[in-house]
This record gives sequence, structure tokens and C-alpha cells, in this order.
Amino acid sequence: MVENYLDSTRKQFEYYKTIAEKAMAQVDDEGFFWQYNAESNSIAIIVKHLWGNMMSRFTDFLTSDGEKEWRERDEEFEWRKESREDLMKKWEEGWAKVFEALDSVNHDNFATTIYIRNMGHTVLEAMNRQTNHYAYHIGQIIYLARMLKANDWASLSIPKGKSVEFNQQKFSQPKHKGHFSDDYLKKNDE
Repeated sequence: MVENYLDSTRKQFEYYKTIAEKAMAQVDDEGFFWQYNAESNSIAIIVKHLWGNMMSRFTDFLTSDGEKEWRERDEEFEWRKESREDLMKKWEEGWAKVFEALDSVNHDNFATTIYIRNMGHTVLEAMNRQTNHYAYHIGQIIYLARMLKANDWASLSIPKGKSVEFNQQKFSQPKHKGHFSDDYLKKNDE
């Protein structure tokens, strides 16, 4: 059960990372830094926030509070003159920290209590909390990218008007066990 959960969680994280990257790849630098207004987040700001959250939550995941004293959360939402390249390096650094922490969890330490701002979580609760948090912000990245691309948007899932065709193709195959992201990632890497 523990191994199945950890495998499923890894696939969820990989899926969200991949679809965010595919959305961001469709947007030029101007779009990457675009904000609707001064109070709204750009894709760049969301990337910086996710990086800060990942570094804080997953550094010493099993042994220290997930809200590190060195984290400067408020600054994650402020515009700083950073290049897209620098922010994408932070993106990769954050995800590497997530996967490193995930790899440190096993059957023997799965019952460890994880603290976030002094509130105890099971490993499962802490992982679910972060998966949901990242999905929330990655949805924002995708929404912004889709708005910016308008009619030039390349669908990341089932294209509009193609649901019947997609379902016919899926139901023509034998039933199998897997993770929803397996088919998606395979389909989109071909």
C-alpha cells in the first residue's frame, strides 16, 4: 500500500510538472511575465512561489518543519528583475527537492509526523496537501497561458470537440490498470 501511494504521488507530481512546462513552452517571455494588474500573479510569479514552497516544504522533509525560517514567502509574490531562464532553473531546483524528498520516504518512515507551521500531518496528508497546492497553482499557469495564446493554444488534454473520438479510442482498448498520467504523458511525448 505504501509503495503504491508513493508511486501514485510521484506520477501525480510528474504529471503536473509536465503539463505546466508544456503550457509555459507555448508562451513567449512577454507572456511569461504578463500580469493582468499589479495585484495579480504572472506565470513568473507563480513559478517563483512554487519554487519557494517546494524548497521550504521538502528540505529535510522528514525531520524539520515545512515552513523554514529562511523562507521569504512574501517576496515570492513580488516582482524582481529575474530572467525566465533563472526562474526555470529555480523551477527545476524545486522539483528536484520534491522528488528527493519523495525518494526518502519508505515503509519504515511512512508513519513519521510531518510538521508544517507546527501543525502535525501524516506523510500522506503532507504529500496530499502539496499535490493539491501545486495542482491549484499549475491550473493558474495553464489558464494564463491559454488566455495569452487564445486561438493558437495547443491543447494539453482532450481538444475541444474531440471527446467522443477520444472516448471511442479509449474504450476500444482492453481494460488495464495504470495511472491516468501514464497515458497522457505517453500520448503527448509521441
